[in-house]
Amino acid sequence: MSDSKTAISIDNSGIDPQTNFSLNPTFAAVVDARMARRKFLKGSVGAAVAAFIGGNLAACSSSDDGEPTPVVPPVAGPELLGFTAVAASRTDGIVVPQGYTARAFLPWGTPLTGSYPAYLADATNSGADQEQQVGMHHDGMHFFPIDTRSGGDSSTEGLLVFNHEYIDNNLIHPNGIDTVPRIADEARKEIAAHGVSVAHIQQQADGSWALVNNSPFNRRITGATPMELAGPVRGSSKVVTKYSPDGSRTRGTLNNCGNGYTPWGTYLTCEENWAGYFANTDATKPREHSRYGVSGSNGRYFWETATPTADIYQRFNASTLAADASGDYRNEPNTFGWIVEIDPFNPDSVPQKRTALGRFGHEGVIFGKLEEGKPVVVYSGDDSTFEYIYKFVSSAPYYKNTAGGHLLNDGTLYVARFNEDGSGDWLPLDINNADFMAKAAAAGVSFADQADILLNTRLAADVAGATKMDRPEWGAVHPETGEVYFTLTNNTRRTDAQIDAPNPRANNATGHIIRWNEREAQSALAFDWDIFLLAGDVGTETPGTELTLTADNHLASPDGLWFDKNGLLWIQTDMSGSQQGEGPYGNNQMLVADPVTRQIKRFLVGPTDCEVTGISATPDMKTLFVNIQHPGDRSEPGNFTSNWPDGGNSRPRSATVIVTKDDGGVIGS
Repeated sequence: MSDSKTAISIDNSGIDPQTNFSLNPTFAAVVDARMARRKFLKGSVGAAVAAFIGGNLAACSSSDDGEPTPVVPPVAGPELLGFTAVAASRTDGIVVPQGYTARAFLPWGTPLTGSYPAYLADATNSGADQEQQVGMHHDGMHFFPIDTRSGGDSSTEGLLVFNHEYIDNNLIHPNGIDTVPRIADEARKEIAAHGVSVAHIQQQADGSWALVNNSPFNRRITGATPMELAGPVRGSSKVVTKYSPDGSRTRGTLNNCGNGYTPWGTYLTCEENWAGYFANTDATKPREHSRYGVSGSNGRYFWETATPTADIYQRFNASTLAADASGDYRNEPNTFGWIVEIDPFNPDSVPQKRTALGRFGHEGVIFGKLEEGKPVVVYSGDDSTFEYIYKFVSSAPYYKNTAGGHLLNDGTLYVARFNEDGSGDWLPLDINNADFMAKAAAAGVSFADQADILLNTRLAADVAGATKMDRPEWGAVHPETGEVYFTLTNNTRRTDAQIDAPNPRANNATGHIIRWNEREAQSALAFDWDIFLLAGDVGTETPGTELTLTADNHLASPDGLWFDKNGLLWIQTDMSGSQQGEGPYGNNQMLVADPVTRQIKRFLVGPTDCEVTGISATPDMKTLFVNIQHPGDRSEPGNFTSNWPDGGNSRPRSATVIVTKDDGGVIGS
C-alpha cells in the first residue's frame, strides 16, 4: 500500500439504513390489534378459498358478523405440485426435485456484445471488457418471446433480460478493493457490472439453450448509459446537473433489484438501494438526500475518488461545489430511485426513468390485471425497514392497440394504509388533493408541485399516514383473479410492545407474505387484506389457517415472488448474515405454493451463500429461468466460500439457472 492511499472498509450487505422515523403505526401493530379482536378469516378453509376470489370479498370483510359464503374457484390440477419436495441443504450447487435438471447459464463475465471479450478467471478483465460482458449479481429477470410484438408464444427463442444489482468488492478484481483514491478503470469496471443485460437466446436441437452471438439485440445497459427522465419530474430544478442543465437526462441505472414488464412488451428495472452510492459532505443535506440515506462521508464504493478524475466518477459527489446546480452534481442522487423502462427490441432506444411512479427503494414492479378501457395499475414496494407499499393508477385508459410508455407518465400515485379491521385504503400523494395537502400543512411540510412530491415520495407517504411495513419486497398478481401478494422479508427492529398473543412476532427475523383484493376494479381506493403466510421454522403456524410449516417448506426471509400462468405462486428467499450461514433453513431456496389450498413445497435450493432471485419462464412453462445471486458472498480474495458454477477452486459467479423437466413436461408438475 502506497503512502498516498488509505485502507477502506466496504459494506457489502446491499441494504440501506433505516431512514423512516415517522410516527406512523407499523404493520405489525395493525395486525396485532386486528388479530386480538377476531380470528383471522374465522379459521375456515372456505373463508380462505373465498378470500382468493377477487369477485367475492366476503372473506376479507371488515364485518365480524356471519361467515362468508365459500366460493370454490378452479384449483391447480393434480398434475401440478406433483413433485417431491427437496430437503433444505447446504450443498454448493443447485438442488432440484427428482426428474428435473438445472444448468447454469450466462454467468457474470459471459461475452455479450461488441468484440465479445472472454471472461478471465483471475478477474483481470478491464472496465472496457465488462461493458461488453454480462454484469454481476443477477437479479430480476423476464423472458420475452422473440415474437412478443406479434403474439408472443415462442418457447424456443427470445430475449432474456435481467438485472445486475451490485458488485462484490472481494471478487470483481484479483485482490478486491482496499484503498482510496480508487483506480479509475476499477471504478469503470464496477459501474459497468451494474445495470441490465439483454441476451438473445435460442433453444438448440438437443434442448439446451445458447446465446445468439452477434445478435443486434444483445445489449448492456450500465451505470453509465445515457437515460431520459420522463414524467412530472422532467425539467424540475431539483434534477438540474452539470450533465443536464435542463433537467431532462441522467446517466446510468444502479442497484437494479426487482423488475417488471409492460403489456406493450418492454422491460421495467427497479432502482433499490441507490442512495449509498453517493456522498454529500455539506453541513446540511436536502430532504431529497437525508430521507433516503445519502452518506455524509463517502459513497459505498468511493467512486467519487477515482483517479485520474473524470466527470463520470465525480458525479457521485453530491456536495455543493459550484455557484448553482448546473455546475456540479448536488442533484445527481435525485435522478435515481426510479423505475426505468427499457425497450429490449430496439437496441438504439434510450431508457426512460418513469418518475410518476415515485422515488424510493423500488424492490419490484407489477401490473394489476388489465382491463380494456380501464386505467393501468402498477404496484411497487419500498424495500427498507418501516417503509411503504405504493400503487400508481394511470390517467389515461389502457387500449391494447395504442398502449405504450406514455401511460406511465401521467396518473396518481397512492400509498397503502392497512386498517385494523382487515380493510385498507389507498391514500393519494397528489398536489391537487386537498386532504393530502391539508395533512402536509398540519405536519409542517410543504411541496412546491407534483415533481416535489415525487422526489420526496417517502416524506409524502409519511404525512399521508401510510402504514409502516416490514421491508416490502416483491409483489405478484394472480393472472386470473387479480389478487395481489407481497413479501415482507423481515424486520428485526419490531419490539415486544408491538405484538400480542395472537401474533407473537417480535424481532421478526423470518418475515411473512400478505395479500389483498381491491374492492372493485384494480384502480379502487379501498381493499381488503389478510396474511397468506408467516415464515419460520418447522411448526410455525399462520393464524386462522390450517397452514403449519414442515420440513418440506419451512423458510425464512421471503423475497422474490412470481405467479406462473397456471396460477402457482413461486417464493424465493433472501436470508443473510448468520441466518444464511447457520441454522435450520439451509441455503437460500425457492418454493412453490397453491394459493387456494396453501400447499407449499420446496422446489430448489441454491449454492453456498447465494440469494435465489429473479424468475421467468417460456410460454409453454417447460423452461424455467431462475437467477442465482452472489454465491460465495462471504468470500475474500483467494479464499472463496463457493466455487459455483465452475467448480474446482474457481471464483464464484452469479448466473442464471435453466430448469427443465426430464420428461419434457410442465415445470411444477
